[in-house]
Amino acid sequence: QVQLVESGGGLVQPGGSLRLSCAASGFIFSSYVMSWYRQAPGKERELVAVISPGGNTNYEDSVKGRFTISRDNAKATMYLQMNGLKPGDTAVYYCKAQPSALASVAFWGQGTQVTVSS
Repeated sequence: QVQLVESGGGLVQPGGSLRLSCAASGFIFSSYVMSWYRQAPGKERELVAVISPGGNTNYEDSVKGRFTISRDNAKATMYLQMNGLKPGDTAVYYCKAQPSALASVAFWGQGTQVTVSS
C-alpha cells in the first residue's frame, strides 16, 4: 500500500534551519508529482512547494529564497530544506503525492510538526 512518512520536524529558533524528509513507498515515486503543504492552527492547509517528476519546482511566495524542495528518485524520498525560519512558518508540514498535477487522486503523509520560537 502507499505510504508517505515525514520526518525532520522539531523546535527551532527564528533564523534557524530544518530539513524535512518524506519517505515514499507503494507507488512509482519517480513518476509522481510531489509537494509539501502546511497547516497552521486555525488556518487552512496551504501549498508550500511542488516538484515535478523531472525536477521542476514552484514555491509559495512567502518561502521563495528560503525553502528548497528536492527529490531523490533512487531513494524514493522528497526533501524540504528550510532556512531563515520565521515564527510564521510554524505549522504541521505534510507531503503529498499525485500521479499528475491535475489528478484527483492524491496520497498524504501523517505530517510533522515544525515550531519556530525563541
